[in-house]
Amino acid sequence: MAFADDAWRYVRDLAESELQLIYYVSYMFLVWGVLVAVSLQIVSAPYGRYSRKGWGVGLKANVAWVIQELPSFAVPLLLLAFSDSPKFHNLPNKIILGMFLIHYFQRTFVFSILIKGGKATPLVPFLMACVFCATNGYIQGRYLLKYADFSTDWERKPTFLLGIAMFFSGMFINIQSDSILRNLRQPGETCYKIPRGGMFEYVSGANFLGEILEWWGFAIASCTLPALGFAVFTTCNIGPRACQHHQWYRQKFEDYPKTRKAVFPFIL
Repeated sequence: MAFADDAWRYVRDLAESELQLIYYVSYMFLVWGVLVAVSLQIVSAPYGRYSRKGWGVGLKANVAWVIQELPSFAVPLLLLAFSDSPKFHNLPNKIILGMFLIHYFQRTFVFSILIKGGKATPLVPFLMACVFCATNGYIQGRYLLKYADFSTDWERKPTFLLGIAMFFSGMFINIQSDSILRNLRQPGETCYKIPRGGMFEYVSGANFLGEILEWWGFAIASCTLPALGFAVFTTCNIGPRACQHHQWYRQKFEDYPKTRKAVFPFIL
């Protein structure tokens, strides 16, 4: 009997330690996001049109993308395969985790296949993206599978419905914007052009706007700390990049639309 009590106490302490770890990582995302936002005011992220030497060997763009994004899709699936948590049988848990997996299936397998050329991705940002995606995939998947305890009427709450609407609206904007960017150039062309159509009529970083909207929808639908940490980090990471793109377009094209904002229509 004493052995059984000790074993149960060990399992309970282990679960509490894991939950604390998930919270610590979520808070780390909040702090990391602020630091990234500040650093991007000084230096641009070293890939894409801003690629430069000093950040490691270059990897083929589509290969780097599929490898770095894969953990965000694969880790939650592995956790699901080995999970016996009854919480996943709850509808809100299924829907919210499903949203996460749908996004990363599209980004890992569809987006990477559709990449046309693209500049090589330096090794350092590639490795950082791999670590982030693996960590984020773990905390989002594990929390939703084991710890997220939603009420029985959660799927009828206005915040849940609003979050889902925001998520899929953002996903549509993101996919549409990526398609516009891919089709700017004719075969053989290498010059940059002004993107037009969709949300590009309002902002320079329409693809970034879509992804920001997705993850804030995810956070609002779930109301969890890990989702909030991810939404804040995403905003702090790609929001400044949208601003850099905006300045780059304005400097490069004299006829760039003057009413177009960087990332948030009519605001910024």
